[in-house]
Amino acid sequence: MYIVLGPVATPNRGDSWEAITLSDTGAGSRRTFPRAKLPDFIRAVEGQNPHRTIRWTWADSRLVMPQLLTAGVSPASCHDLRLAQRILVTAASNAQNAMSYTPTLDVERLVPEPAGVMPARQPMEGQGSLFDDELAGSSLARKAPQEPSAQTLAAELTAQRAAVATSPHPSRLALLLAAESQGALIAAEMKHWGMPWNRAIHEKILEHELGPRPAGYDRPSKMEALAARIREELGAPHLNPDSPQDVLKALQAAGHSVTTTRKWELTEWANAVPHLREDRWQVVRPLLAYKRLARLYTANGWNWLDAWVSDNRFYPSYEVGSAATGRWGGHGGGAMQIPKDVRPAVRAEEGMILTVADAAQIEPRILAVMSGDRALALAGRGRDLYLGIAQIGERTGSVLNDRPHAKVALLGAMYGATSGEAGQLMPHLKKMFPQAIALTERAAALGMRGGQVSTYLGRTSPAPSATWFQAQRSQGTAADERAALSAARAQSRFTRNFLIQGTAAEWALIWMAQIRRRLRTERRFGRRLQSRLVYFLHDEIMLYGPVGEAALCTKIVRESAQTATELIFGKTDVEFPVTVVTTDDYSTAK
Repeated sequence: MYIVLGPVATPNRGDSWEAITLSDTGAGSRRTFPRAKLPDFIRAVEGQNPHRTIRWTWADSRLVMPQLLTAGVSPASCHDLRLAQRILVTAASNAQNAMSYTPTLDVERLVPEPAGVMPARQPMEGQGSLFDDELAGSSLARKAPQEPSAQTLAAELTAQRAAVATSPHPSRLALLLAAESQGALIAAEMKHWGMPWNRAIHEKILEHELGPRPAGYDRPSKMEALAARIREELGAPHLNPDSPQDVLKALQAAGHSVTTTRKWELTEWANAVPHLREDRWQVVRPLLAYKRLARLYTANGWNWLDAWVSDNRFYPSYEVGSAATGRWGGHGGGAMQIPKDVRPAVRAEEGMILTVADAAQIEPRILAVMSGDRALALAGRGRDLYLGIAQIGERTGSVLNDRPHAKVALLGAMYGATSGEAGQLMPHLKKMFPQAIALTERAAALGMRGGQVSTYLGRTSPAPSATWFQAQRSQGTAADERAALSAARAQSRFTRNFLIQGTAAEWALIWMAQIRRRLRTERRFGRRLQSRLVYFLHDEIMLYGPVGEAALCTKIVRESAQTATELIFGKTDVEFPVTVVTTDDYSTAK
């Protein structure tokens, strides 16, 4: 059952909201109430329907969830029209899907951004004109952003459900939309509850690495000492070490034949000539040390602490489906990357515990199940998948007889590496796992022609831009042809990886959704669990709760991985193992 929530369509009703019930048999009841009573309304309806799935439907979870969570209400499920529309618009843009979808409103543009959130993602390449053509000249396109009425949202929901029904795999696409919407709830809860973060420990780390907190815009003392040493080594007394361009010019002016300040290239240059190695490292060592401290200072320094940590909690802001593949992004605070330097600050309080889990080699396992390659599936059963490939290679006399070679080859197959070591190993990998490699090559060939691919559940890759197609068709100069070929190869690599990375993102979403469901429904000694999901990074999650719940949380995390696999793929030979660690210190979890 869907209950659509939004402002009342009738003018002059103040801050009134309306709930419109939609079921498979058609529209049901309508109810009007003050928006301030929204949490009470949801609490009452879910209390009266404890065993019924209610999909609370609204324009944008980011607009609604803060009010609900502040009132202590967190719905079991929802349908986020904004996120669903993103998926359906791109899916309908692929003629191969033979899918009919005409949005009744552009939710992304017509709904105001929540306070404190960065501007919405721009339309994906090849997608920019979809709404422009459809809405050009209409009153809808000219309106200032405002929350659409419940009646308008109900019409969009009807259009979305009809689109799903015309898709190649309706049940899969429906599961994807449900998972994406659950992701919106999870992201809102993570931001609301926060991640344990011990400010005192973090400040000690900063003081140890950087020195005392500087005043104003001064550099920390240890960075300033390195800056002075760099200037002395390069004979550049006024050098700004924070400017890569200035550093490169100073290096070249000092007679050093470098073309970049990237870490790996400086390291390679320093080691290139044995008898000059020590002299070159005299220059490179302080540069690399400065770069490391500068990253710490700018990304997770005192200003970061002031902005993002309060009451010993880090409140990350996530953007669900930020990338075309469905991977999440962050609105700020570095939620998608917590450096090793500061992980000791992620510390459980007394009586509490962190449960940290990550899925092992999820993308190659996704490749195995999507391709139906039984040999690749067996390589990862009960063991490290790359090691399994190496053991098969050793038995069959293949050059893929050790783990490093197996990993390089398989990652190269998924990411489109055609040269170097990965390219040399590809024929051997193709011989061992023909079905898996055939799947990636079909996706790559489609991308080369400008075609689109879809994940297992139906998220579709965006089409290249009109400029891309024009470049492929034009007969220009040799340089133009090389540029067109380079663009085609880049698109080929994108589609090759899209269906694997995108399906892995779907698996992770459903894994989290199952964990969330279990945390809400499980009981320990008759009482609800207090543990909560507090962190997510692609294939890693973190729960935080009482020490006494750790064993049950570990069980939930493992079983939810199995449930996610079966929900997406049904019964399969491919295993999706997860590593689970319980600890009071995040830095010891890996």
